[in-house]
Amino acid sequence: MSAEAAAAVLTPVLPSLEAACDFRGVHQDFADVPDVDLLVTGWGCPPITAEVLSRLPGLRAIVHTAGSVKGFVTDACWERGIAVSSAAQANALPVAEYTLAMILLSGKRVLERARSYRETKRMSVYEVPGSVGNFGAVVGVLSASLIGRRVIELLAPYDFEVLVHDPFVTEVDGAESVGLAELFERSDVVSVHTPLLPETVGLVSAELLRLLRDDAVLINTARGAVVDQDALVAEVGRIRAVLDVTDPEVLPADHPLWRSDNVLITPHLAGSQGNEWGRLGRHAADEVRRWAAGEGFATPVPAALRERIA
Repeated sequence: MSAEAAAAVLTPVLPSLEAACDFRGVHQDFADVPDVDLLVTGWGCPPITAEVLSRLPGLRAIVHTAGSVKGFVTDACWERGIAVSSAAQANALPVAEYTLAMILLSGKRVLERARSYRETKRMSVYEVPGSVGNFGAVVGVLSASLIGRRVIELLAPYDFEVLVHDPFVTEVDGAESVGLAELFERSDVVSVHTPLLPETVGLVSAELLRLLRDDAVLINTARGAVVDQDALVAEVGRIRAVLDVTDPEVLPADHPLWRSDNVLITPHLAGSQGNEWGRLGRHAADEVRRWAAGEGFATPVPAALRERIA
């Protein structure tokens, strides 16, 4: 993994790693990695190719300290039968918390009203339209992924009607399963949690965006390319958007989404950052301990699901 990722995620848990195994140090590439039984990987890990594996004949397991493994765990790893663990479940927690916060804030129009208050220095409680607020609002969750399911769980205590669309799932506790078009037609807020796959590029299309009611909110914490950004530009005068991801990251300085008062763009901060890296490090240390003790991984990545882990 990169030196930055190692410092952020592994440094706090090095004593735990050293207690669980014969720890052989931190490496940024595979040039001088010794033959080991298990690799702990993170952001910036190069692909573990057949050539790399030929120099690591003893490798039997990989513990990834972030979410998706599809960028570096190659088919050669699966063909050898290497066990893989991911911290996707741990990393889902802050993303779901961010999403909940943005749903609640956007329902109250907090950012827009704070900006207006700063400019006018005037309160106007009884002039607030009936569309403002979270009571009875409809939230549509696009994809019952780890993050999508956690968002649905977090929404449970609130007075929301929750919808979900996932082509692979028919029932999700806490949400009504609906078709894709119906999700956009009925929702006051649509939150996107779809992994980026060839078939999901541009999934949130111009046609779907046009189905959103006026002043509805689109929240995207998945991947920028899942949303047709050109179509979104055409709709942001009518709807609102919260974008923690864009395509590309960072958008060009003259991109029209920067200039829209209806769009909040954050710098891909929903996932683990700051003290939240400690959760990823602790998860990795626990997985190493479990594997070394012969208990198996708590969060394994089956080969069949590797493409669907965002």
